[in-house]
Amino acid sequence: MAVKKNILALDVGDRRVGVALADSQIKIAVPYGYLERSDKIIQQITELMLDHDIDTLVIGYPRNQSGEATKQTESVEQFAKELAEIEIDADLVFQDESLSSVEAERRLGRVKDKGEIDAEAASIILQDYLEQNYAD
Repeated sequence: MAVKKNILALDVGDRRVGVALADSQIKIAVPYGYLERSDKIIQQITELMLDHDIDTLVIGYPRNQSGEATKQTESVEQFAKELAEIEIDADLVFQDESLSSVEAERRLGRVKDKGEIDAEAASIILQDYLEQNYAD
């Protein structure tokens, strides 16, 4: 049996970061909430990674419908560079996040808290990652 890996996924936005968790054995992504973007966001993510003994950090990678980089892609890449500097032994990987927010809104319907949509989008990104990397 393969070694269990704890995985944290992020849907990085300008105002909030959606968060989801899973492990490589159960393979079900679960929305975990969201964090407001602030000067403490890297510290908050570091604490989440330590609290949940994270082995892999998955970051949603935005592209346009043609598959090309966007302005948001640059922002996410910069955010990932800051996370890569954390002194935690975890792999950092990108996962295509195409239409994850649209799908999250479809699943949840009208919700008052946009952070719920961000968390659901993170879980969609994470589920895609699990299906691509841990299929039986």
